[in-house]
Amino acid sequence: MVALKGPAIVTTDLRLKEPRYASLPHIMKAKKKPIDEKTAADFGVALTPRLEVLKTTQRRAAGRRSVAELVVKLKTEAGVI
Repeated sequence: MVALKGPAIVTTDLRLKEPRYASLPHIMKAKKKPIDEKTAADFGVALTPRLEVLKTTQRRAAGRRSVAELVVKLKTEAGVI
């Protein structure tokens, strides 16, 4: 399902849901083809971090609660039980 705004032109093919399988000669050609390794600088992308962490804080202290305490809190504070 696709939702579009405004006027749109959508074209489809009869083989929309059929996968395209590569033939054996094409697979063999792909195996022989060299793979070029490139760095981010080759594409003009800088990998330097742009965000700086100023401070981190802990929201609440970790603790252990018993089942009885949890049931009491669910009854009184949350009103679930």
